[in-house]
Parts: sequence; structure tokens; C-alpha cells
Amino acid sequence: MVYVDSDPRAARFFADRDLVGSELGGRTRPGAGREVRFLDADDTRRLDVPDAGVDLLVSLDAGPGWEHCRRYLRPGGWLLANTSQVTRSWRPSTRRCLVAAVHHRDGRYRLVTDRLDRYLVPKRPETADADEIRARGRGIAYTHSAFAYLFQDLGP
Repeated sequence: MVYVDSDPRAARFFADRDLVGSELGGRTRPGAGREVRFLDADDTRRLDVPDAGVDLLVSLDAGPGWEHCRRYLRPGGWLLANTSQVTRSWRPSTRRCLVAAVHHRDGRYRLVTDRLDRYLVPKRPETADADEIRARGRGIAYTHSAFAYLFQDLGP
């Protein structure tokens, strides 16, 4: 797993390897790797990560998301992006699939995997032009939103 973030708080958290290990303890699936690499970076620039070398890339406060992150995912890999990353970069694609919406409340996270078709639907469809979103540098409002979204790479 690679976590890309330009927020100084994330850099401080990941600098404490014992804390990161304790947070992961008991929270990974059996057989899943526990290697976490943190990059204090903007994902619009080339990352020090091999192409197609990452199972899970987390980009919550780094750059515009999918277009720049996909190259690092192994086939079938996952991208976890927050609302600002998705809204700045979202455009419909056959190259990725939304597999979960992540909700956060009272310090707890919950994955929603059903009725995903209700997410990422613009409240005002005329604002959903990808070039306009990039030019404005801010996202749009959706009918149902979540803290973050988990996408799976579906290949070429």
C-alpha cells in the first residue's frame, strides 16, 4: 500500500512506524501484506513508485486522483480517493469501477457496497464537465456523497 498525501499531519503520523503498525494490527485481512509506504507528495508529479507496482494507493490530499494514480496500480488494484480528489478528476470510465463508498461519522468508518449507482451523480449535471472542474480547481456537489470512494482498476 502506498499513501500519497501533501498534508503535514499525515507525514507526522507515518513517521511513527510503531504507531502505524499498531493501527494496522488486527485490521488487515489474513494473508494481506502490511507494508505501508508514505509519500509526502502531490500525485500530479511522478511518484517514486514503480508503474503497476501497487495493490492499494490512497490519495486523500495529494492531487487530482485517477488520471495520475492509475499508472501505479497493479491490474485489479485499488484507489481510495476522497471527495475533493474524485470531484476534481471524475469522468465516467470503463477503466475503473466504484466498489465502495466510505462514510465517516463519530470517528468510525463504514463501507457501503450496495446501491453505488446513487453516488457520484451531480446535483447539477451541467457542472460536471471535467475540463471545467479542472479549470475551477474545485469539485461539484453530488446527490449522495461520502468521505471517500474506493475504485478498482479494470485494465486497459
